Amino acid sequence: IKMRFLDVKTDYAFKMVFGHAQHQDLLISFLNSILTFQNDKKIESLSIQDPYNLPLLQGMKDSYVDVTATLSTGEQVLIEMQLINHKGFEKRVLYNACKKYSSQLMIGGGYHLLYPVISISIVDFVLFKTNKKLINTFKLLEKEELTAYAEGIELVFIELPKFHKDFEALQELQDQWIYFVKH
Repeated sequence: IKMRFLDVKTDYAFKMVFGHAQHQDLLISFLNSILTFQNDKKIESLSIQDPYNLPLLQGMKDSYVDVTATLSTGEQVLIEMQLINHKGFEKRVLYNACKKYSSQLMIGGGYHLLYPVISISIVDFVLFKTNKKLINTFKLLEKEELTAYAEGIELVFIELPKFHKDFEALQELQDQWIYFVKH
């Protein structure tokens, strides 16, 4: 008997695996394998949110991501699976993260109430051609000394074509998750 599975890179399958409340344990495991936090902190709980980013002003562009979660620490995580490198993709990722960050405060809300936003883009194409790293993480840094700016927006890109491990070589949980998504 030959078994057939849904390709988790498709919107429907990706959202079924990572975007449903009954699968929070899978999303937590995936995020803990990908993200690194200070003091080796791990995600213990989260809540899955509506991935639709409602425009706050009339005429502002709507935006969607595949999965949105709020960690128990208040941090917001946006996760997107992208198969095709459309023109403007990198700007769309930044736009969605900035939109999520800026939509946290209402009139009278203090800026100290803002929680960081982490955007994870799993892409099925090579985005950074001069870089051989599988996972690239971007934050705001001072240009010369690379001093980190205040916590705010973090962009994480996982480039599936750069992952070359066979099933037998999978040891780390991160490798297992990336293999699962890729294959």
